[in-house]
Amino acid sequence: MATAVIMPKMEMSQETSTVIEWLKQEGDEVKRGDVLLTVETDKVTADVESPAAGILSGIRVAPQQEVPVTEIIAYILEPGESLPEEAPPPAPAVAATPVAQRLAAARGVNLSTVAGTGADGRITKADVEAVLAAPSPSTGLRATPAARRLAREHGVDLATVGGSGPRGRVQAADVLAARPATVAPEAVGQVVPLAGMRRTIAERMTASYQTAPHIMLTVRVDVGAFAEARAQLNARAEAAGQTRASVTALLVKAVAWGLKRHPWLNSSLQDDGVHLLSEINVGVAVALEGSASAGGGLIVPVVRRADVKGVAEIAAEVKDLAVRAREGRLTPGDVAGGTFTLSNLGPFGIEQFKAIINPPQAAILAVGSTQPEVVVAEAGEPVVRPVMRMTLSVDHRVVDGATAARFLSDLRDALESPALLLW
Repeated sequence: MATAVIMPKMEMSQETSTVIEWLKQEGDEVKRGDVLLTVETDKVTADVESPAAGILSGIRVAPQQEVPVTEIIAYILEPGESLPEEAPPPAPAVAATPVAQRLAAARGVNLSTVAGTGADGRITKADVEAVLAAPSPSTGLRATPAARRLAREHGVDLATVGGSGPRGRVQAADVLAARPATVAPEAVGQVVPLAGMRRTIAERMTASYQTAPHIMLTVRVDVGAFAEARAQLNARAEAAGQTRASVTALLVKAVAWGLKRHPWLNSSLQDDGVHLLSEINVGVAVALEGSASAGGGLIVPVVRRADVKGVAEIAAEVKDLAVRAREGRLTPGDVAGGTFTLSNLGPFGIEQFKAIINPPQAAILAVGSTQPEVVVAEAGEPVVRPVMRMTLSVDHRVVDGATAARFLSDLRDALESPALLLW
C-alpha cells in the first residue's frame, strides 16, 4: 500500500515550509528513516525522513517551493505498486513540451532549473535528459542541512569539501571555508527575493514595531567586578574540565535573576489580558551567516528555566545552542517558548544599540561592548573603568517606564556587585 510523505508540522504556529533540496530522487529505493529532503521553516532547517521502506515516487514539489504543512509531497511505494490516482504531480509552471513535462514529473526534475534549447526557450525532452545525465554532487555525501544550503548559495561543490563533523559529515563551517573568492558585483546589482527566514523576520519585526509602542531605557554599567567574577568562575571551570562561561551566559543568569524580581518584564500580552509567565525562559539572539540569497538571518534559541540553573549549566547550554544554530541543527523545541530576549552585539564592537521586541514577549535587552571610560570615583577623582551600555526595550502597553527602570537598575546593581545574585 502506498505511504504518503507529508510536509511535517514542527511547531504549533507553523503554516508552511520551503523545500530546500531533495536528497533522494524519483525512483530511488529508500529505507524507513532515510533522509528524503531538507526543508526550511521560518525558524529552523530540518531533514524529512522516509515514513516507510520502498520506492520514492510521485514527487510533487520542487526545490524553493513553499508548501503548506500536512500536504502530501510524495509517496513511498512497494515494488510494482502504482501511484494513487487522486494524487497526480502538479504541472510545471514553465514552458516545456508535454514529453519533457512528463519525464520531469516522473524523475523529480525541477523544470525551473532547466535551460530550454527549444523554440523561444521551450524545454525539450533532450534538455531534461541532459540534466538527468549530469552527476549529482550530493549523492552519497553526508552534510548538514545548513551546509547543503550554503553550498548552493555560494556555488560550492560538496564533493570537494572535507567534512569536519562526525563520520566526516560536512558542516556549515566547512562550506564557508571552501567558498570561492568574492567576485565584484555587476553594475546592475542583484535583486534578492525576500523569502524564508528573512521574510519572517521582516514581517514579525514590522508588526512588533507598528503594534507595540516601544519605550527604551539605557544605563551604563561598570563591569569591573563582573569581569573579575567571570575570571574566577572560568578558572574553576577549566580546572574541572567544564565549559567556560561567556559574557552572554553570565548575562542570561543575571537577567533571569532580575526577571524573578520583576515579573511584568516576563509577561505576554494576549487577547484576554497580560499573562505573567510562570517560567523564565531567556532567548539568546544568534546571528546567522549572511549570503546573497538569504541576506543573513537571526534565530533565538531558548535557555529554559534559566532562573533555577547554575552558571556552569547555562554556560554549556548557551555554547551548544549557538553552535547548533550556526550549523542549522536546532530543533523547533530549541526556539520555542521564550519569555524574554537577550541580544548581545558586544563581540562585534557595537557600543550601544536599540532592539525591537520579539513578539509576543514584552521586553528585549540590547547589550553593547565593554569600553574603557573615564568615570568619577567616590572620592571625586577621575578613574578609567570598563563600562558596558545596556538598552532595555519594553512594550509600553504592558510595562510602565518606572517598572522597566527598576528592573534595569537592579540588573545594573547585580552586574556591578555580582554577590547580589546570591540574594
